[in-house]
Amino acid sequence: QVQLVESGGGLVQPGGSLNLSCVVSGAFLRNSFMAWYRQAPGEQRRELVASITSGRSIYYVDRKGRLTISEDNAKNAVYLQMNEVEVEDTAVYYCYGNFPSGASWGQGTQVTVSS
Repeated sequence: QVQLVESGGGLVQPGGSLNLSCVVSGAFLRNSFMAWYRQAPGEQRRELVASITSGRSIYYVDRKGRLTISEDNAKNAVYLQMNEVEVEDTAVYYCYGNFPSGASWGQGTQVTVSS
């Protein structure tokens, strides 16, 4: 059974930084599609934030250069470094993985940006 466990969320002031982590068990990151999604307050839809495919192909929705997605195969983990956060970044952040055995979501980690 594949499990994704996020951590690293919390309360941060505008302009600050956070590093979200997603540890995967039951599957390997190699040759997998991994992504971070977020669901803002009051929104029903989760939106894509960033993705990484097989550790090489990276995509960011945000074009301001504030985000960095990375993965560590030795730790079987994916990370999202968020810099210069804005109030609009407030959301529950979810880790998503599409593996040969199927797709899985994490339980989410809350990020609140407020002064």
